[in-house]
Amino acid sequence: VSPPGDTYGVLPRPCRALVLLNPRSGAGRALEDFQAVVQPMLAEADIATTVFVTERPHHAHDKVRDEDLSQWDTLVVMAGDGLLYEVVNGLMERPDWEDILKKPLCILPGGSGNALAASINHYAGNDQVAKKKLLLNCTFILCKGLHTQMDLVSLSTASGRRLFSFLGFGWGFISDVDIDSEKYRRLGNARFTLGTLQCLAKLRVYQGRLSYLPAVPEQGNSPASRDPPVPAPNGKAGHTVPPAGTEAPAALPADSLLVPLSQPVPAHWTVVPEEEFVTVYAIYQSHLGTNLLMAPAAQLHDGCIHLFYLRAGISRVALLKIFLAMARGTHLDLNCPHLHYVPVRAFRLEPRMAAGIMTVDGEALACEPIQG
Repeated sequence: VSPPGDTYGVLPRPCRALVLLNPRSGAGRALEDFQAVVQPMLAEADIATTVFVTERPHHAHDKVRDEDLSQWDTLVVMAGDGLLYEVVNGLMERPDWEDILKKPLCILPGGSGNALAASINHYAGNDQVAKKKLLLNCTFILCKGLHTQMDLVSLSTASGRRLFSFLGFGWGFISDVDIDSEKYRRLGNARFTLGTLQCLAKLRVYQGRLSYLPAVPEQGNSPASRDPPVPAPNGKAGHTVPPAGTEAPAALPADSLLVPLSQPVPAHWTVVPEEEFVTVYAIYQSHLGTNLLMAPAAQLHDGCIHLFYLRAGISRVALLKIFLAMARGTHLDLNCPHLHYVPVRAFRLEPRMAAGIMTVDGEALACEPIQG
């Protein structure tokens, strides 16, 4: 299933893993599942574990930002996507971020939303599964010790925040479902079904401007005005040589495709003519949840942001049909006139007012202009 030219690294044997585990994620079973399912398999595979149990929000973020990580060969996150988001952003705050990001990261599903675990299971050619079966599959992948590159997306907000995201950015309906259903997290994945039905009942419209840089030039755009060719998918997208006198190790990668949010988007970008949306979602992996195959074309490092948006005017029935079809990844086959999908390399979203929740990798953000 891998694109041609994919290269894999292999973990050393014996291997030392730092396991970051949130005991409260999902239905609250992560620690029991780790001890019962994961630990015996890792012991067989000669992977020694140091388990770090988080006790508060940002605990894992602070741990990986400040800790000497040289004693471990891999970092393993046993939780939902939110804890991996913390870990990635903690690593990006280190002065040696560029070296430390070469250390393999592993996700083991322990939350209610396990989108990256479901995506990796899909890329490995496995059937779509959930719960214990997904945990077994992901633990097997860790035991085999193969690792490869993964894209990260750099997000900048109008208030000056810089965030790094591995899964997706959302606004509107999908983000509302994600955050509104938090109160049902004990239900595991069923929380999203319940949340979807609740948000359908009070369907809202969000006003704003969406712009993007298409991954392939659209009709009417002259190829001459295109940006430089897509960088090789080796995680180096957007790196520029820092000017003399700046400290190279600490400098974060430059957002080479973006102009500041205070300036209009470049002329070769596409501005979506409609300004009323039900949802906007930029996803970089195949799965939005264990049973939501949102971007069937996505790969771990395709250098691509898969942008979906739903225009206002869609009926509740049509919206429900899309979500039901998404379980099999056939939602685009419905040819719904309100649903748009375009592969992009960069995007910008400017809400007309601070209405609605924005999410990054499932975590809530204040609603403000953002680009990635």
